[in-house]
Amino acid sequence: MTEEEMRKRLEILRVEHRDLDAAIDALMNAGAGDMLQIARLKKRKLRLKDQIAQIEDYLIPDIIA
Repeated sequence: MTEEEMRKRLEILRVEHRDLDAAIDALMNAGAGDMLQIARLKKRKLRLKDQIAQIEDYLIPDIIA
């Protein structure tokens, strides 16, 4: 995967992460009470966060001073 492809993938993951955050907030505020669905969305959100961090670590290497 090229750096440009990784940057595009990173942006897609960030958008999906924001969308999940909004969906979780909407379900919680609506009082839907479907805790299983909320838990699944939160789990998916955490997986996305891990993928985002992995790509960011690759694109922005640590600089040892």
